[in-house]
Amino acid sequence: MRKRSKKYVEAIQKVDKSRFYSKEEAVKLVKETSLSSFDGSVELAMRLNLDTKKADQQLRGAIVLPKGTGKTKKVLVIARGPKAQEGRDAGADYVGDTDMLEKIEKENWFDFDTMIATPDMMPLLGKLGRVLGPKGLMPNPKTGTVTMDIAKAVEEVKAGRVEYKTDTFGNVHGVIGKVSFSEEDLLANLDAFVAQILRIKPATVKGDYVKNISISATMGPGIKIENNFDK
Repeated sequence: MRKRSKKYVEAIQKVDKSRFYSKEEAVKLVKETSLSSFDGSVELAMRLNLDTKKADQQLRGAIVLPKGTGKTKKVLVIARGPKAQEGRDAGADYVGDTDMLEKIEKENWFDFDTMIATPDMMPLLGKLGRVLGPKGLMPNPKTGTVTMDIAKAVEEVKAGRVEYKTDTFGNVHGVIGKVSFSEEDLLANLDAFVAQILRIKPATVKGDYVKNISISATMGPGIKIENNFDK
């Protein structure tokens, strides 16, 4: 049997797996039980009562967290003319059109976290779908990354926008900050993320919408939170 470190055992012992903690207790615990030597991320997981075989119950979108994510994201804007300049002025790290797409295709270049494109550029992006899609980098109108308002999109990503998408089992995951964040900032981001998911509850959902919620550090145990958000 694999031997666990003393630090790991101590962290696990702090969390009662059978208990549902208040969000305040959970945020305090997630900071105390982080095992990484670096400033790990804090991730929120929500298990929802969704049938993802139904199109209207497949959730996808983005939210700007009030306290940011603690990570500076590199943004690539695919646009031409005034819209390209709008991206530069807004602080995009890279701006271009066919030149940047060729760089991705020929050099396997992915030195960016988010790609934003104007609608007219999407036909050109189509042939890169097979490489951008699996990496989660393909622009999409639902997440605000296919838009004519380039400046707003760039500013939101830089301010701490996170994307979310239901998986096959109806789970939604999202980073809500860093372990180094204050408890108050983590709570503010947690509340904002949960409120967004509750706001877009499909009308066809029957019964309780939220099955359970938990948070965890990059290297740390999961901590279940009291499920009273949608009561």
